[in-house]
Amino acid sequence: MDLELSAEQTAVRRLARDFVDREVAPHAAAWDRAEKVDRAVVKKLAGLGFLGLTVPEEYGGSGGDHLSYVLVTEELGRGDSSVRGIVSVSLGLVAKTIATWGDEDQKRHWLPRLTSGEALGCFGLTEPGTGSDAASLATRAVRDGDGFVIDGAKMFITNGTWADVVLLFARTGDAPGHHGISAFLVPADSPGLERREIHGKLGLRGQATAELVFDGVRVPASAMLGPEGKGFSVAMSALAKGRMSVAAGCVGIARAALEAALGYAGQREQFGGPLARHQLVQELLSDIAVDVDAARLLTWRVADLIDRGEPFATAASQAKLFASEAAVRAANNALQVFGGYGYIDEYPVGKLLRDARVMTLYEGTSQIQKLLIGRALTGVSAF
Repeated sequence: MDLELSAEQTAVRRLARDFVDREVAPHAAAWDRAEKVDRAVVKKLAGLGFLGLTVPEEYGGSGGDHLSYVLVTEELGRGDSSVRGIVSVSLGLVAKTIATWGDEDQKRHWLPRLTSGEALGCFGLTEPGTGSDAASLATRAVRDGDGFVIDGAKMFITNGTWADVVLLFARTGDAPGHHGISAFLVPADSPGLERREIHGKLGLRGQATAELVFDGVRVPASAMLGPEGKGFSVAMSALAKGRMSVAAGCVGIARAALEAALGYAGQREQFGGPLARHQLVQELLSDIAVDVDAARLLTWRVADLIDRGEPFATAASQAKLFASEAAVRAANNALQVFGGYGYIDEYPVGKLLRDARVMTLYEGTSQIQKLLIGRALTGVSAF
């Protein structure tokens, strides 16, 4: 892998960095307090092509490679993880999955809308009773005439109340576990679909997170994405790439923590001089810096493998595991540098820690990543 960025990649990163500094970072604290990101940011993201990265231009995408996508995602994570989540889900989990698994009609209908910001997508996998054990989901899609009728509920769905299409996973057969699961593209305005936003979250407070309830929602057979009974494969392929996106966002969180801690340590004086001159403070800063670089390199490796058409799932689990835990460590160490001031939201590190904490939970917990890595190493399934 060549670690030198191309001129195009450098330009994309600069574009993303300038956008975040201008349109995201100055508003992050206010959005966090209000528990709502300004929806105008969606069109701004689309206008720069950030909602169409890696999607073919013939479907309205902006093309580009996965390393460019990672560079943009890191910058968004640095500015506000709630904004990063909009892109990671609508583009990373939904649009990219349609581009991979969709038929021509599905691609022509949904991709131009998703990449332009006219529509957003959400990923309907997690349920009130099934998180890590996704193969045990209970939502059902029963064949009825020339379509399906869907009943069930989904929980903790990012973009849930903003989305125009739900990439939904439901049980269509009697086969146990993952064998009976199929994927569907369900318009969010379908009769019988109720969406309830979840408030009072610890972190990602600006992000629209929701519970979705399906009560007799009818969709045509053409709404099925991929072959019947292959929905679990659709979900797992989406999550494998999604873990790269989460890892990149975590690099951004850790980098924001480092930048904040360095700035504060250089200004704050204690014991007759700036904090930055004290060795134990330097230790905290050095730990953050090493975590940033290590997490970034693991994430870049995933992008490189994808772009070269090589297997990447285990590398994605490694990157997601390390980067999410590193983001928590980095934000916690930064808060230690700030001392008591880090504990109030006038300063950014408390929000960084709150946002980082969920990264070890969603799109596969740290424990699930360890199981996946262990299974890849040994060839023996733990579940």
